[in-house]
Amino acid sequence: MTEDRKGGKGSISSLKTRPLERNIAMTMLGLGAGGKIAAHSIANLFRDESTRERADRDFYKRQAEILADELGKLKGSVMKAGQMMSLYGQYFLPEEAVDVLSSLQDDTPPVAWHVVLPVLERGIGRDRLRELDVDEKPLAAASLGQAHRARRRRDGQELVIKIQYPGVADAIESDIRTLSRLLMMTRLAPKGLDLEPVFNEVREMLHREVDYETERHFTQTFAEKLRDDPRFVVPRVFGEYCSDRVLTTSFEHGNHVRDDAVQRLPQARRNALSAAFVEVFLKEFFRWHMVQSDPHFGNYRIRPDADGQDRIVLLDFGATRVFGRGFVESYADIVRGAIERDREAILRGGIDIGLMKAGFPKSVLDTFVQLCETIVEPFGDAAHMPERLRNDKGEYLWGASDLPMRAGRMAASNALSVHFKVPPREIVFLHRRLAGVFIMLATLHGELNARDMLLKYLKEE
Repeated sequence: MTEDRKGGKGSISSLKTRPLERNIAMTMLGLGAGGKIAAHSIANLFRDESTRERADRDFYKRQAEILADELGKLKGSVMKAGQMMSLYGQYFLPEEAVDVLSSLQDDTPPVAWHVVLPVLERGIGRDRLRELDVDEKPLAAASLGQAHRARRRRDGQELVIKIQYPGVADAIESDIRTLSRLLMMTRLAPKGLDLEPVFNEVREMLHREVDYETERHFTQTFAEKLRDDPRFVVPRVFGEYCSDRVLTTSFEHGNHVRDDAVQRLPQARRNALSAAFVEVFLKEFFRWHMVQSDPHFGNYRIRPDADGQDRIVLLDFGATRVFGRGFVESYADIVRGAIERDREAILRGGIDIGLMKAGFPKSVLDTFVQLCETIVEPFGDAAHMPERLRNDKGEYLWGASDLPMRAGRMAASNALSVHFKVPPREIVFLHRRLAGVFIMLATLHGELNARDMLLKYLKEE
């Protein structure tokens, strides 16, 4: 890997694409981890309890940093699986490891142009490629592919070409097997925990995300569904420049949500953007039963308008998940019950989708009910909102809220954590998206009570 001129991570000049190469790289990492584990365990024999706890935290962080760095170099499915471990891992990995693995979401080096160019040439053909001027410096780099800006010569149409890294689709099965062994060798996963369901889900997700034809379908589906809503922009697909490894769409300009141009918008306009973010999520889940489940800020752009008609650009539909009607209806029971303080409805929905079991201790069920009622705080009435989180209109102050931390402490500090280890996969991805909505509204410093909006969509179920 080269270094850029600022001393940061430069581009990767070659990829280990063969299973044997990738297995050797990760096996060497695992063997190195084994020696460090032995040394750490011996040192712990001579430490008191408080010193041992601090040493364990430092050790987990170092192990996770080594793992994250190697996964970032390998790219492909092991890196994406590492990202997923940061998502699932909140239920079973040390907090320090989750924090480090989360960095894989956006701190990854791009791949050199000569590595991805053959994929593009094979995907759309050299004749089609000659129609375009492609910027060899990537616009964005991810675990499974990277995006390059381009311009069509005949009409100046601005494009974005998403190119899949060579060999990643073929390496998924081998990568998953190796990574599962590696997690155990680095002692990041608890002994005795069955991670097979987690890796099965990661495997399925990876096969879905390297399927650019399905991503193309979802991009066009979202564009159609939001066609008449002026608040949203979905890129147009250019099929003549697409293949199973290449996806080309229109380039859609916009600002990052943290840019000054967005942060300085008047409160009313930021509230309108906040309401749009909430409503599109509610539409996705309750009406369309399909959710774009990867909500990091790179997948959204804000397009401020001089007339105040600001728009949200929605990008990257490769992580779209489809939910069955039964799951949506049961989840609606939980949400409806939480808003109305209906314990039986909450438990009925929780049991139906596998979050709870009827035979759990009453203390666990009580905590689950309390947790659900807490989570819907922004959607409740003013009487159930902390006074410090309401403005004089009774609207929820998303930017001032510490709700995620309060909910996390509640789940971790009682019997719920013993029984509620790794939730059903639908919940993991749905809550990932829901957390993204909360973070987006907090970043916009939205002031919004979304109760009526939520009730509107609940009535449709």
